[in-house]
Amino acid sequence: MSIHSLGRVSAVELLPLSRAGETPVRALTIAGTDSGGGAGIQADTRTMAMCGVHACVAVAAVTVQNSVGVEGFHEIPPETVAAQVRCVVGDIGVSAAKTGMLASTAIIEAVAEVCTETGIGRGLAVPLVVDPVCASMHGDPLVHADALDAIRSVLIPRATVVTPNLDEIRLITGIEVVDDPSARRAAEALHALGAQWSIVKGGHLRTSSSSTDLLFDGDRFLEFSTPRIDTGNDHGGGDTLAAAIASALAHGRSVPEAVAFAKEWITKCLEWSYNLGHGHGPVNPLWRLHEK
Repeated sequence: MSIHSLGRVSAVELLPLSRAGETPVRALTIAGTDSGGGAGIQADTRTMAMCGVHACVAVAAVTVQNSVGVEGFHEIPPETVAAQVRCVVGDIGVSAAKTGMLASTAIIEAVAEVCTETGIGRGLAVPLVVDPVCASMHGDPLVHADALDAIRSVLIPRATVVTPNLDEIRLITGIEVVDDPSARRAAEALHALGAQWSIVKGGHLRTSSSSTDLLFDGDRFLEFSTPRIDTGNDHGGGDTLAAAIASALAHGRSVPEAVAFAKEWITKCLEWSYNLGHGHGPVNPLWRLHEK
């Protein structure tokens, strides 16, 4: 196995906005809402719009949450989730898709089935970014306990790229990531579950002044490093990163190119994050509106 470090890239140059009257590329997010507006579908659609992508949506859950935590969630019936995907893809068409909060085994199975039916997923026409959301950043559960098995056996094997955070890696693989060797073991374990590419994110591994994400395809490790941004306002960071990867894939970028772009994108979102409410404020995908 080989290890490579990739250089920095420009987020803005990689993903141009569409011209007036031009139909933009399309991507689909299958996820839950965030009533506080910082994560979930709200983060996905803001990110995709700022990346020149028209965001289509399949709502899988409605959460009751704010900057302090998640107070509850309501699941959308699995057949309704699948119908949204089928309806959108059949008419509008998408060039990439991502999943977020899929709260139950039944929803995961319905999403997996409709993705295969509509050509979304590993080895199919439309790449799929799987963000295996298990818990909020506050530790509040966002899936039923039995859904973890379905994430492992049904969802991740369909992933072009899987993008868990460190807590999700621990829940899914049992590996506690504390350093580079354990990060590589985790990337290998995620790949072994069936993902084409696996990512181990280093944003929460505060062992240096840099934040390094590790991308693995079963043969080689690719490292993506950016300066660590000192902020507690990182709500929605995982959703935003996954949505940025999906956006770049929709634009036709390769997986390593998409991850390199997304790493730069989330760093800018963290730089422009802001206070909101009494807890953790959100990352800010709208930074592109302000920076010239």
